[in-house]
Amino acid sequence: MNDFSELENELKKLRPVQPSAGLLSRIEEAMVADDSKIAEEKIIRPARFHVNRVALGFGLAAAAVFILFARINMDRFEPSTVARVSPAPQTGSASINQFVPTGATRVVYNTRDEGLHFADGYQEPLRRVRYQTNETLQWHNPATGASLRVSYPSEEIVMTPISGQ
Repeated sequence: MNDFSELENELKKLRPVQPSAGLLSRIEEAMVADDSKIAEEKIIRPARFHVNRVALGFGLAAAAVFILFARINMDRFEPSTVARVSPAPQTGSASINQFVPTGATRVVYNTRDEGLHFADGYQEPLRRVRYQTNETLQWHNPATGASLRVSYPSEEIVMTPISGQ
């Protein structure tokens, strides 16, 4: 019934062979050998600090790109002067009641990205950006020395189509 019964009986009859004298002498010599040499060979030393220059370079490059993108996003929200007009050149003689434009300034002091909007009549989404500005116009009468300055706030909403290609 059991096919392995013959094999098991043969294995039970087997006995280990006595080691040769040469093997015993070599084992004895190895045990008596210089213990310091053997101990020195078996010491596990930690790996020295090693800098992988390629990985360090890629890490620094990634950090620089991250800082660059963060800086670009921060610049978008800072107040900035969008337009400035230099004084117009004067031609001929100015009459007593004539004001000459001397400057115009438009300062953007708040920019908000309001995200994507889906407007009627458009198949693609539109990005909505709101700008709050302060515009100042200046005039000067060279004959009388009088000047006029008008400032007014304004708000502009820009819708830009976004194509999803």
